[in-house]
Amino acid sequence: MKIIKTNQTSWQNRHQTFTEDIKNLYELGDEPDMDALSGYNDATKGFLNMISEAIATQTPLRSLGAGWSWTKIATVNNGIMLDTKPLNTRFDVTQNSVAAGYGGDPNYLLFAQSGMSIQEIGDYLKDKNQSLKASGASNGQTIAGAIGTGIHGSAFDFGAVQECVVGIHLIVGPNRHVYLERKTAPVVSAAFISNIQAEFIQDDDLFNAALVSFGSFGVVHGVMIETEKIFLLETYMTRMPYDDSLKNIMQTLDFTNANLPCGTERPYHFAVLLNPYDMDKGAYVTTMYKRDYNNTYSPPVDNEAGIGPGDDAPAFIGLLTESIPALVPVLVNKVLGASLSLSKVDSQNNPIPQFGTMGEIFNNTTLRGRLLSAAVGFSIANVNQVIQLMMSTNSSIGPFPGLFSFRFVKKTQATMGFTRFDQTCVMELDACYSSSVYNFYTQVWKMLEDNDIPFTFHWGKVNELYPARINNMYGAAVTSWQAARNQLLDPNTIKVFTNPILQQWGLA
Repeated sequence: MKIIKTNQTSWQNRHQTFTEDIKNLYELGDEPDMDALSGYNDATKGFLNMISEAIATQTPLRSLGAGWSWTKIATVNNGIMLDTKPLNTRFDVTQNSVAAGYGGDPNYLLFAQSGMSIQEIGDYLKDKNQSLKASGASNGQTIAGAIGTGIHGSAFDFGAVQECVVGIHLIVGPNRHVYLERKTAPVVSAAFISNIQAEFIQDDDLFNAALVSFGSFGVVHGVMIETEKIFLLETYMTRMPYDDSLKNIMQTLDFTNANLPCGTERPYHFAVLLNPYDMDKGAYVTTMYKRDYNNTYSPPVDNEAGIGPGDDAPAFIGLLTESIPALVPVLVNKVLGASLSLSKVDSQNNPIPQFGTMGEIFNNTTLRGRLLSAAVGFSIANVNQVIQLMMSTNSSIGPFPGLFSFRFVKKTQATMGFTRFDQTCVMELDACYSSSVYNFYTQVWKMLEDNDIPFTFHWGKVNELYPARINNMYGAAVTSWQAARNQLLDPNTIKVFTNPILQQWGLA
């Protein structure tokens, strides 16, 4: 494996909300003169050697993906960060590499190295007439970073991105690397395990714990992904009254009586954005419907502000700047009006859809300005109560220089996945960067707790987590997750992959 020691001693996240002092940043890469499998296995040896050296020098390590997180998950103060983005080899899977009991089609399996971005995976799959089953609002994250923090979309009948993953290759020590999959859902054969020279573990609890583990279970080197046949998304953004009809859909995901662009058809993706300063004109409602792929569609186009149909508020909310409270509503309305475009309508006033593949709709978001984003998950049964409380809180302690948006995600199997409710509503609070926004966030978390509304935090976004709060949110899952980590990693390796935020959360 190529290792370039940059001697960089500080690192800033993509959203420019913090800078971390580090000992070094290593840029990693596969050896270009090796075939794909030999290069992959050589990278495994490189990781083993780095862990051995880190133990000997008592230096913490942390794998870095694309740097999208607002939290210091991928950083390690005074340690070494490992830039994994160039590790982007991928392997198609043959019949010889799957277990006899695997019920799927091996042609729809892809083994991807950890640095491969969601965009790279999507582009490769499109050439094979395939698609990922889910995506976040952007596709810039690496696959390891995406699953490690639990990024989601609003595919409420499927789930978050990590639900696509059916196998994980982990480097868990100086002399040990394992391939994990669920015992109840076998996928790979002994031949595949022999090819990557790993220890094979089939264990549901270990797999589910490792699935969302914030880089603390060692190095995620590769993941096995289940894909599906390529499809198009028929997308709309309309404004609808925030009335009893929309409230019922949001708290039940029952579209029986819906008045959406495709009537009562159940969407693939459903999301609602509320501007608290323009509620009289209703909510912004995004609906997307799965359609068979064809070659005759016109790909989606961004509006004049450069915002596409799959972009969420972070694509433009950073254009806001901190202002005196009286001007906040005017500025939010101005930025939103200049950034979001509703679906155009035909002569009958029916919305005209845009079409695109998963990667075309949820593309590589361009960030505009410095911004903050927090997200909490709670049961859809609480969504309208939460909205009422948010409006009241904004009136009393605001004005919040941002928007309230709501996406919906099926329950994850990951032990510490934050989309842990049977149907999780994810409320996203996107705003300009300011101390007043942090203060507003704090009051929102207190408001949820004061009203006995169970909730969780998105691991990669702004949060205020500490041991008691995490234990209250996850209960016995915390003990199960820690037990899995202790089973997979020896004490010396645990020290190497423990960073300050893991200690702050009480998960070390």
